[in-house]
Amino acid sequence: MPVTAETTSPAPDFTSYAAVGDSFTEGVGDPGPDGAFVGWADRLAVLLADRQPEHAFRYANLAVRGKLLDQIVADQVPRARELSPDLVTFCAGGNDVIRPGTDPDDLAERFEKAVTALTSDVGTVVLTTGFDTRGVPVLKHLRGKVATYNGHVRAIADRYGCPVLDLWSLRSVQDRRAWDADRLHLSAEGHTRVALRAGQILGVEVPADPDEEWPTLPPRTPLDGRRDDIQWAREYLVPWIGRRLRGVSSGDHVSAKRPDLLPL
Repeated sequence: MPVTAETTSPAPDFTSYAAVGDSFTEGVGDPGPDGAFVGWADRLAVLLADRQPEHAFRYANLAVRGKLLDQIVADQVPRARELSPDLVTFCAGGNDVIRPGTDPDDLAERFEKAVTALTSDVGTVVLTTGFDTRGVPVLKHLRGKVATYNGHVRAIADRYGCPVLDLWSLRSVQDRRAWDADRLHLSAEGHTRVALRAGQILGVEVPADPDEEWPTLPPRTPLDGRRDDIQWAREYLVPWIGRRLRGVSSGDHVSAKRPDLLPL
């Protein structure tokens, strides 16, 4: 049965949408049949396009994996302003927050300048908080830092009248099945849940509940968990640390997958 967000006014009639961000918005962890990433933003675009006549809805995805806040502001925000769509989703700062020595207060000041620029040229700007990292090895000690940054994002949203896609409060993505094997990016189901929540906050009717309970899994022993952790560290953590030490980004030589507003 379709699930709708609680709203006191009709959903806005969006006819164009540009997604701005990093790997989360690009869709890493959610490969399509052709091998290209899909992701929550593409899935949200389909929900919005379904409300319009065929080919009347236009969509751009400017996000590139690995990008830091300043890179997103320099490269993607001007392009989004140039396209001037009805809707922009803006998710940035996550890759900065997990880096040692970064100040979430300073990040928030730069984030707000970008929000000021976006809201001057586009219709609705949706801001996105970070996930609760309590269950993520290596990142769980950054939980307080993420929470601080999230508090700034919500305050900025209040000042500019922006809807908030609050990922911290989306409890269904705390399940390990919502995450890809690398534990840093959402799985296809995780991206789907985020897209459904994004639709809800925009007042759009969605086909399922993003907080629907996951099926019960067989019990796991502590030994199972340790084996998984060792395999994950060998396959994903060590290479990730190596890239950081070499100053290499996963987004080097990667371009936006959909840089223009094209019909869906």
